[in-house]
Amino acid sequence: MYLKHLLSRQTINGLSRLNGRILSPYSYVYKISSAFTTPISRSIYSSGGYGPTFHNLTYSKLDPSVSRYIHSIPETKLNGSSEDPELESDDSEDGTMNEFLSRFVWIMRGKLMEVYAECDKQTMDGMLLILVQKVVSEMEKGGLEQMLDAAVAAPSQDFSEDLWKTVWEVSNLVLNDMKKARNKEKMKTFLQSEEVKEMSRFAGEIGIRGDMLRELRFKWAREKMEESEFYENLERLREEAQAKEGEEAQAKGVEAVGNEEVVMDDSVGDGKKETIVSLPKRHGKIRYKIYGLDLSNPKWTEVADKVHEREEIVWPQEPKPISGKCKIVTEKILTMKEEDDPSPLLDEWAELLQPRRIDWISLLDRLKENNTHLYLKVAELVLSKESFQTNTLDYTKLIDVHAKENRLEDVERILKKMNENGISPDILTSTVLVHMYCKAGNLESANVALEGLRSQGFQPDMRIYSSMIMAYVHAGKPEKGESLMKEMEMRSIKPTKEIYMALLQAYAECGHIDGAVRISRTMDFAGFPRSLESSTLLVKACGQVGAADQAREFFDDMIIKEGYRPDDRCTSSLIAAYEKKNMLDKALDLLLQLEKDGFEPGVATYNVLVVWLANLQLVDEAEQLLGKIAELGEAPSLGVHISLCDMYARTRSEKKALQALGVVEANKEQLKPEDFERIIKGLIDGGFSQDAQRIQDLMASRGFSASYDLEITLASKFAGRKKPTSGSRRSLR
Repeated sequence: MYLKHLLSRQTINGLSRLNGRILSPYSYVYKISSAFTTPISRSIYSSGGYGPTFHNLTYSKLDPSVSRYIHSIPETKLNGSSEDPELESDDSEDGTMNEFLSRFVWIMRGKLMEVYAECDKQTMDGMLLILVQKVVSEMEKGGLEQMLDAAVAAPSQDFSEDLWKTVWEVSNLVLNDMKKARNKEKMKTFLQSEEVKEMSRFAGEIGIRGDMLRELRFKWAREKMEESEFYENLERLREEAQAKEGEEAQAKGVEAVGNEEVVMDDSVGDGKKETIVSLPKRHGKIRYKIYGLDLSNPKWTEVADKVHEREEIVWPQEPKPISGKCKIVTEKILTMKEEDDPSPLLDEWAELLQPRRIDWISLLDRLKENNTHLYLKVAELVLSKESFQTNTLDYTKLIDVHAKENRLEDVERILKKMNENGISPDILTSTVLVHMYCKAGNLESANVALEGLRSQGFQPDMRIYSSMIMAYVHAGKPEKGESLMKEMEMRSIKPTKEIYMALLQAYAECGHIDGAVRISRTMDFAGFPRSLESSTLLVKACGQVGAADQAREFFDDMIIKEGYRPDDRCTSSLIAAYEKKNMLDKALDLLLQLEKDGFEPGVATYNVLVVWLANLQLVDEAEQLLGKIAELGEAPSLGVHISLCDMYARTRSEKKALQALGVVEANKEQLKPEDFERIIKGLIDGGFSQDAQRIQDLMASRGFSASYDLEITLASKFAGRKKPTSGSRRSLR
């Protein structure tokens, strides 16, 4: 419906009698005529007191937040205000109302001009003046909502129902625009607040950039603004409550003192209680947020208590300052010699300083920098100090240092002290002991430490298994190492290729063909295909026991099936198998065939051939091969020297025999019982009885006992025989 039909006949008649006169009895409406020439004006009214009654400006029901907004918006002084001091004071008090009416006139003027385009400016100003007069009068009464309900039920005599609807819609629109403008200005203020800036800097430091950082900054500013508005509303409610109580007190003749009200009239004698004015009770719990983290949850109280309890443990403590006599004693401790006893100085130092754990640690660190051996000596003594607060880890660290240096006696001594003090080895200590005993070859103690680990519920890991298997390999017990490897596979721990090769090497050294073949097949199933090294070890296992045919089968499989080219080690292993069976013709055929394929024998092959020829006592041929070894720039192996000593002794080459014997004696730590027996038998057969007796004594000093055959030989040779020649009495020193 057009606005032409919104005004009643009575309104049009009233407009014709306007003639520029003021229709409102209120002085502040008189100034609205000056605003019609400038749509946004500040001189709309001059009297105050309408702010508190201005609320609920919507058609059906104005939003209460809008009413509160009118009361809480800051007062502004508008441009073009009157020069009258009294009018200027009124404008300052009612700036918000002035702004509302200016916006209202601006919007209503546009709507009226769209409908009454033929009306002149004076008529248009008159219509606006009537609308503003009516709106202000209703605002002054404070019955806007009641008036609206009445207007819906019975239209006004001046305005139609549709006209009132348009007026209230425009009023609500103006209030919303004013609220948005005010919130925008407040948002700018909170965007520049220090708390929001600090949170934005923190977000930038952790990598938040671009649009996300911008959204977070607006979110934090909006939360701060809502929090500020909340407390402003609380303060306003408190002031309203105090004002209401004050009015009631004045009506009853009560004098308010502070926040408490004391009754001064006859009501005192009636026994009425004092009334305390306070903020309204808050419902719910206050939520504290820092960087978006809700700290109002009770669990954070428990976290704070636990953090406080652990502060002394987590935060590093500072050692006490050392001065005076204590400083002199400290210097004496640092400059001690390793053979000195540090106990008296430590006792004196502890008495002077009354140290804590951090003080002892500081002293030990300084000792460790100056002298490692002195540090270990002092650290062992400090473990018994009560002020050091010794724990299991302290013992473990000291044991680990000694274990890396293979000092088993020191480790055993510290373990004894540990048990005496009632501290049982933990998992970490037992792990260190397992590695140490495996490295030292002490399998019995290693097994005890391993059982200690299992008794504590710890299942061995890859490192523990590797150490134990290598210890069994070095001890010549590959069967037990293989059982541990199967245990690893049952626990879904895949053994490494190094473990497989170590077991294969051990079986090859022992001449255990079945074990070597079993390990080789297990490697194939585990995803480690047969290589030249593994094939060589299989041939070597056969060569140790003289299984020449089986060794040749592995050798041919390596060449034909696998496509590897045999090297010097593999060839020497096959020749060693032939040597055990004394198949010299097959060995020569093999060498001739390999030489046609471009193979050149190396030191390993020549060593096996020299040993073979020495056993056959072919001196010239053996010496010829020794020359080829010398041409390659290598020295013969210990096995070659043992064979040469035996050959030269049996052929009565005294000088060469004693020379070879000297080389063997220089490497006596590497000799096995069978090597000693072979040398002794060769010397006896060659007539070197004194040298044989000396080698027998050397064998006994190594802890090896003579076999029954050797004892029979010695008894038969030394019983009723003539004394050996002077040359045979020579002993190589």
